[in-house]
Amino acid sequence: MPKTATSIYDFEALGIDGQPVPLRQFQGHVLLIVNTASACGFTPQLSGLEDLHTTYGVKGLTVLGFPCNQFGAQESGSNEEISEFCSLNYGVSFPLMAKIDVNGPSAHPLYHWLTAQAPGLLGSKAVKWNFTKFLVGRDGKVLKRYASMDAPEKLAKDIEAALAN
Repeated sequence: MPKTATSIYDFEALGIDGQPVPLRQFQGHVLLIVNTASACGFTPQLSGLEDLHTTYGVKGLTVLGFPCNQFGAQESGSNEEISEFCSLNYGVSFPLMAKIDVNGPSAHPLYHWLTAQAPGLLGSKAVKWNFTKFLVGRDGKVLKRYASMDAPEKLAKDIEAALAN
């Protein structure tokens, strides 16, 4: 994690195509960051995430998917396979990043920062399962953390409020 990270814009990730993606390119956007998996009971949420991305994208929302294989080995495919699966089965057009870890010593620095900014239930910093979501305001600060079972459509009110700021 960058020692002086003050916002999400201080981070970089690899796109699903292996190319660097500086998150500062999303400056001024509201971001919904989600750790995804292709073989999870919550995988159908990809449709709802795509709906949020297309509905609110014109107003400044960007959904970013971070595939992760740390929960039940439910994302075992290659980045290319993940991209193809998400596109063909769920029409995903929002940016997908390269597969990462979200917990433990090998967790992506972004996730160390996100979980420190918005701890989970009872102050837990660990991501508990696939499809944990983080809403980030236009200023690059974490607004809220959502559990796996929080369906994307239930986030609409919070997204609209973030977009209005």
